Amino acid sequence: MKSTAHAFKSKATLALRNTNLQKALTRTKSHFIDKRRATVDALPEFDALRQRGREIKEHTLAHLDFYLEYFEKQVNANGGQVHWADTPQTASEQIVSICKAAKAQYVTKGKSMISEEIAVNNALEKAGLNVVETDLGEYIIQLAKEPPSHIIAPAVHKTRDNVSDLFYNHHQKLGFTQRQTEIPTLVNEARQVLRDKFLSADVGITGANFLIAETGSTVIVTNEGNGDLTNTLPRVHIVVASIEKVVPTLEDVTTLLRLLARSATGQEITSYTTFSTGPRRSEDLDGPDEFHVVLVDNGRSEMLGNEFHEMLRCIRCGACLNHCPVYGSVGGHAYGWVYPGPMGSVLTPLMVGLKEAGSLPNASTLCGRCEDVCPMHIPLPKLLRHHRVKEYEAKLSPARGRWALKLWAFFAKRPRLYHRVAALKIRLLSKLGYRQGSFRRLPFASNWTATRDMPAPQGETFMEAWKKAKSPPH
Repeated sequence: MKSTAHAFKSKATLALRNTNLQKALTRTKSHFIDKRRATVDALPEFDALRQRGREIKEHTLAHLDFYLEYFEKQVNANGGQVHWADTPQTASEQIVSICKAAKAQYVTKGKSMISEEIAVNNALEKAGLNVVETDLGEYIIQLAKEPPSHIIAPAVHKTRDNVSDLFYNHHQKLGFTQRQTEIPTLVNEARQVLRDKFLSADVGITGANFLIAETGSTVIVTNEGNGDLTNTLPRVHIVVASIEKVVPTLEDVTTLLRLLARSATGQEITSYTTFSTGPRRSEDLDGPDEFHVVLVDNGRSEMLGNEFHEMLRCIRCGACLNHCPVYGSVGGHAYGWVYPGPMGSVLTPLMVGLKEAGSLPNASTLCGRCEDVCPMHIPLPKLLRHHRVKEYEAKLSPARGRWALKLWAFFAKRPRLYHRVAALKIRLLSKLGYRQGSFRRLPFASNWTATRDMPAPQGETFMEAWKKAKSPPH
């Protein structure tokens, strides 16, 4: 999927006007937040787990080369094979090559954001293979020919009526001629369609939530069981994962799994947590004949030790998206690439370029909710500010905005002058807006007043009010 992150403003405007999207976002917003809060509150040691999780990731990143090499050694010892890819194109070419060597025709896929990042579906289809997504949300958006709008709930932007229309239009040729409108019957119809896909697949592709260096195992978490059918039924299982997914031991994974499910879906643990360790052994009842792991860098090694290093702790739970007021208003497609929300606003400029995606770090209120709920304590607002500084220094932001910042900086460096000018502006705006109590239009604030009114100030600055409250009564 080619990035169109530079079009965030226009996409966000359309999203705000899309009544179906707003209906879907409203329905799911509180669901994620409330379930996470309840599950976290029920676990007294959650903060201690967060700290331990951070330590595990930081230790691993400090010795990433060692743990990746050890992981490869263990995969090889178990009969599998590791492939190294520095770019998305290299990763896709390796996956296509494996499929061709297996003389594959049909490929099933589990939900995987890294596979979206490397655009592997496009590469496989160009090579003549039939590819079907098996996660229900991914299957829905594949039918709709859309990218995911959320990293854990790809079709969160779709309403039940949208799904009913998609299934009715695409499944009639498969013999499902009656329109279904209830969620259980829609799910059952998808299950019947996908069953044949599972049974006929030559290659199954999954992502990995974690890679375990100690055992050479890969780990996926799902709530549908489609991941298990994708990695056990086909002759070839391909795991595609980014290099920072590796952790040292099984014990470390158990800690991170306790954080992941609670932060993502508000569950104590997902319905299916699957460990894959090499191809089928002689005593195994099922499993693939071949086991491949494609490790993708795509700029991650450059992040090690720089100002964006902490982003490599991300475990892709989606909590920052669920709690972000901007994402909650415009959804994921407005961000224009694979990763939306606060985490995407940090990652996308690093992967596609700040010139292409410079609007994303500015698509944030910097309210800090994302950092508060992140299970890995990633300081997302700080990382977004790093991008803003780089954008300013490279003169990629509009000249008008840069001049406004220079003007603000001039006053901010002179506190006394700043307070006097601020007090004067507050009093002027208070007098101009006292009748209506708000402004529908303001010079230099058209982006704000285009969608909401600006409340008229009460007539004094915060500092003035604070000093009054602090002063003893006469």
